Amino acid sequence: MEFESGAIPLADLDGPFDLQATLESGQSYLWDRADGRMYESMDVHGGDAWYETVVPPIAGVSDDRVVVRVRQTDGRLEWEATADAVPILTHLLRLDDDLTAILDATPDDPLLERAYDAYEGMRLVRDPPFACLVSFICSAQMRVSRIHGMQMRLAREYGDAVTVAGETYRAFPTPDQLAARTESELRDQSLGYRAPYVRRTAEMVADGEAHPTEALELPYEEARESLKRFVGVGDKVADCVLLFSLGFLEAVPLDTWIQTAIADHYPECDAGTYAETSRAIRDRLGGDYAGYAQTYVFYYLRAGGE
Repeated sequence: MEFESGAIPLADLDGPFDLQATLESGQSYLWDRADGRMYESMDVHGGDAWYETVVPPIAGVSDDRVVVRVRQTDGRLEWEATADAVPILTHLLRLDDDLTAILDATPDDPLLERAYDAYEGMRLVRDPPFACLVSFICSAQMRVSRIHGMQMRLAREYGDAVTVAGETYRAFPTPDQLAARTESELRDQSLGYRAPYVRRTAEMVADGEAHPTEALELPYEEARESLKRFVGVGDKVADCVLLFSLGFLEAVPLDTWIQTAIADHYPECDAGTYAETSRAIRDRLGGDYAGYAQTYVFYYLRAGGE
């Protein structure tokens, strides 16, 4: 198997684009840097490193599994892939978003403006639903580098190997592959107390008991409740999957950094419960696109912007 190659001119996009900020901002843990320097620095962006992943079939986008490599350089996204990567990258990296219009639709706010300026061109991602769900089940009380390491180990140990041009890439495990592992085996991959959650969630999907994409048919808050059927999924993890996989751009995951932003900048939004605070901060950050604003604030604060 060999790579095809091509490029997407960034001038063709609606709004700016920053590949490093998009893939290293804590939204996705399914890409890896070919140079091994993932998450080494949060204050450098716009670099030209290669990022790579194995993409499962995507309904309406691609019928087969595809190995994709991409880097940003000289005003374009260069790619190598085992199929045409343009529709796949457009889907995964939301290249079809009008980023300028989206950010203009959020409120005029000093914190948002500083975050937008610091990471101009960062976009949300559309990760594959099952892999995204597992990633965020693993995210509790973890640094981004450790979450990423867990997903890479799961792929290395249990995912299928795909060899292209003499190099071997590992796909993220399927639900069947993870459901077949024991809790002890998953703990050996440093999942700790998350191991039974991951195994049971994989089993639910593999057996047809539930699937994260069922949330797509529901209004936002009902979709969040739907995802909470999975073991180890609470409100915040559900919101992460809704935002970073299923396209609910209004979702605002209330993690530590957003709680800090609420306390320091939007105290009127602290309504006590997760559901009420979520509604309040969602309205404050612009409603339909509040998740975009949230992600910029999350990355800006986590990177030491304040």
